[in-house]
Amino acid sequence: MPQNEYIERWTKQHGKRLDHDERTRKRIARSSHKASESARSFTGLRAKLYAKKRHAEKIQMKKQIKAHEERNVKSSSAPAEPSSTPLPSYLLDRNQTTNNAKALSSQIKNKRAEKAAKFSVPLPKVKGISEEEMFKVVKTGKKTAKKGWKRMITKPTFVGPSFTRRPVKYERFIRPMGLRYKKAHVTHPELRVTVQLPIISVKKNPQNPLYTQLGVLTKGTIIEVNVSELGIVTAGGKVVWGRWAQVTNNCEMDGCVNAVLLV
Repeated sequence: MPQNEYIERWTKQHGKRLDHDERTRKRIARSSHKASESARSFTGLRAKLYAKKRHAEKIQMKKQIKAHEERNVKSSSAPAEPSSTPLPSYLLDRNQTTNNAKALSSQIKNKRAEKAAKFSVPLPKVKGISEEEMFKVVKTGKKTAKKGWKRMITKPTFVGPSFTRRPVKYERFIRPMGLRYKKAHVTHPELRVTVQLPIISVKKNPQNPLYTQLGVLTKGTIIEVNVSELGIVTAGGKVVWGRWAQVTNNCEMDGCVNAVLLV
């Protein structure tokens, strides 16, 4: 038996109480009174969260009631019985147009919902990192008091395979070789597997656009990884090359990049 199903196991072994159904019915009947009492007694942030939850529940309930009422309602534009009089050509497809409009509207709503779900990430909020923690001042030249314009990045970074450093005289940001990463341990949330995949690029670092440009890998960063080894294909049958993933750990502490694939 699967884990945590001990209640079902107990019920199969020993059965239920004789008044189980009656007690369940009464508990459901009392739930509305309990909800009303909670709504009156909560204050502050707890009240706001409870009101938001109840608002969402009521909207869903109204949608279900409306769908249930419209289930057996016939369209007013559709004829009750076939007519013996011929119709002009521009009126023949009127019902079909209405259905197409409804289908198109529902399709747009579904697409919006999918788009919203597509960009929901495992870590929606991350802690900010100050520039003092991110950069270390490197002083060069004879007049060290004046020449402190160089910065060494203290966090892990990613640079592409074709990356070449600028001449030392003109290099402002130094990315140490020991903190450069080329691969990430990516977890697929649906398949429940973790594989090591090459990093293609850094798409967005939530800390700062500059960190995105420098390829800094911090907690919450969106990276693009090469998923061609996983064999993911599109609806048209083409192999998916790159997919986005979000970094979920502090790479400089763990010595590796752990990420969750955004599916």
